[in-house]
Amino acid sequence: MKIFPLHLIPNDTNIDFMRWRKVTLGVTLVLVAAALAIIGTKGFHKEAYALEFTGGTVVETRFEKPASLDQVREKLAAAGFDNAQVQGFEGGNEVMIRLQPHGEKSNADGEKTVASQVVQALSTAENPATVLRTEFVGPQVGADLVKDGIMATIFMLVGFLIYIAFRFEWKFAVAASLTAFFDLILTAAYMYGTGREFDLTVLAGLLSVMGFAINDIIVVFDRVRENFRSLRVDSIEVLNRSINQTLSRTVITAVMFFLSAWALFRYGGSSMEGLALTHMVGAAIVVVSSIVVAVPMLSVGPLKVSKQDLLPKAKDDAALARRP
Repeated sequence: MKIFPLHLIPNDTNIDFMRWRKVTLGVTLVLVAAALAIIGTKGFHKEAYALEFTGGTVVETRFEKPASLDQVREKLAAAGFDNAQVQGFEGGNEVMIRLQPHGEKSNADGEKTVASQVVQALSTAENPATVLRTEFVGPQVGADLVKDGIMATIFMLVGFLIYIAFRFEWKFAVAASLTAFFDLILTAAYMYGTGREFDLTVLAGLLSVMGFAINDIIVVFDRVRENFRSLRVDSIEVLNRSINQTLSRTVITAVMFFLSAWALFRYGGSSMEGLALTHMVGAAIVVVSSIVVAVPMLSVGPLKVSKQDLLPKAKDDAALARRP
């Protein structure tokens, strides 16, 4: 008996995905170039990053009446706070002010002093300001977090490459790593392009998306290997059948991942929005890339896989003979 949630897509689909492999791979290259352009354009501006990466002090203020952001910047500059980043929300009554770091250390008294100076500079008799919160991160802490984030991403890609090369074959490893990298930069480009602040939750979300992508790709690649060993058809047909046979599982997994992220986005509060949104966007990208990017890569250039590449090694013969 079939249960509907487990069969969103029939298990016996016969869609000719490989027919459009050159088109989809071409579109992939265009999207990669566009994503890199977005990241290169917006990824080197400090305002794109949260406080934990840039260092400095954040003072969140509330005015009785909507405040002019230009006037806020002018008053802060006059008070000695140069290059302050000002962002308004809640109809202009609340203003978030990010100040450049003034030293490597901070304490509660220092934060209160900066906050009181900001309020004194901005408040007027007609429109007084109050402090909602203050936060300080030293510049060295921010630099360390950036370095750690880059190293974590590199270690994940290298780890994936090594594991899949041992588990499958080097062509699979390269194709999977390139696809995961594509998912990563496309998701990051979306976050930059929509003006979302890049913070630690977004970084965690990107690393999670990479892990989800590799997990999804490995399932499809495992079916590719099995079909190469059992089917007597050409390579393109093997790849096409493998996609169709795992299509239902791929879509269901992505839908569940998306729904859990949507629940986090809807009910997890503002602190979790970056993580949840990254997961939702990543789920949509991964489900498409694992179908129209990862497997088609195994049919072009030096990554083209043949039956000879996947014939069982001598040491695997006994294990294969015992399989039901």
